[in-house]
Amino acid sequence: MKERIIGIDVARSIAVIGMIIVNFKIVLGENGLNWVRSVTSVFDGKAAATFVVLAGIGLALTTNSALRNNDRQKLRIARIKIAKRALFLFIVGLSYIVIWPADILHFYGVYMLITLLLLSSNEKTILISAIVVILLYPLLISLINYKTGWNFDTFEYLDFWTFNGFFRNLFFNGFHPVIPWTAFMLFGFWFGKQDMKNDRFIKKAFLISSITFVVIQLLSQLTISFLSEGNKQTTTELIEIIGTNPMPPLPIYMFNGIAISISIISACIIIGKKFSTSKVILALHKTGKLALTFYVAHVIIGMGVIEIIIPEKIGDFRIEFSVVYALIFSIACILFANYWLKSKKNGPVEWVLKKILG
Repeated sequence: MKERIIGIDVARSIAVIGMIIVNFKIVLGENGLNWVRSVTSVFDGKAAATFVVLAGIGLALTTNSALRNNDRQKLRIARIKIAKRALFLFIVGLSYIVIWPADILHFYGVYMLITLLLLSSNEKTILISAIVVILLYPLLISLINYKTGWNFDTFEYLDFWTFNGFFRNLFFNGFHPVIPWTAFMLFGFWFGKQDMKNDRFIKKAFLISSITFVVIQLLSQLTISFLSEGNKQTTTELIEIIGTNPMPPLPIYMFNGIAISISIISACIIIGKKFSTSKVILALHKTGKLALTFYVAHVIIGMGVIEIIIPEKIGDFRIEFSVVYALIFSIACILFANYWLKSKKNGPVEWVLKKILG
């Protein structure tokens, strides 16, 4: 059995904690101190992107050996497992979309099925496919009105449960649309095929991705500032086109998201290797193993508790409360993971998934 790369799980735990912070402030409320909003906005769209890139890496790590050895039997088993996992995530995500409209799991299942089609493709084909999906999106947005179906005042998708509305949301203008978000998983799949235990490669990946992220951020902000000339309406319009916000997910955001994801993952691999005996790293390593459980729990339990106790305040909390509550919930997740894995091998949701996969 292959040795698990600690840094991958550390990155997974950071991505989940980032998503908890983002989602709690969206649901509970994000009006308040500007500096808190600025600091937490760093996670917007980037934590979820990292989560999806990590999924792509996971798919690569579970299939690399079979692909290298051209083991058709193992590949067939892997394909069936991936398809089952994708279907499971799709159903789980849809099952609570009424209480959590911004769910990523049902999208995630479709990303996996598309990646499955490219399972045996060479690295160049995988990269080109990812780039094509990213560049296809501006074409789509020029043909279809991005705002169709949305009430952006309440963030409700008005015709979600109709045939046209569901597929429009899924593939084009939902929170994490298949086009272009599948590119995150494809890029992760490509990255996972590299020698991730090679220190030189990981350090190079960290350096290049970090520089790329900073350059994109600076160019985006400077261009917006220069072209808008201080006009607020023009600034808003330019942010949608050349900004780094996740909605709509135009190429600037996508390449920026890939860059920061690889930077975070590479940094976690380097740190995880160097401080493999650190209690903090080991705690995050265990938390990352239960990432799926905590994603589901932050909706059902984390948001559910507030919904039951103070339903009338949902959406009106100050951002300071939302962030502190998110951090407390995240610490509880870390403590639970370290307690749970003392006697169990998998998290509760991961256990159910394993039972279904066989």
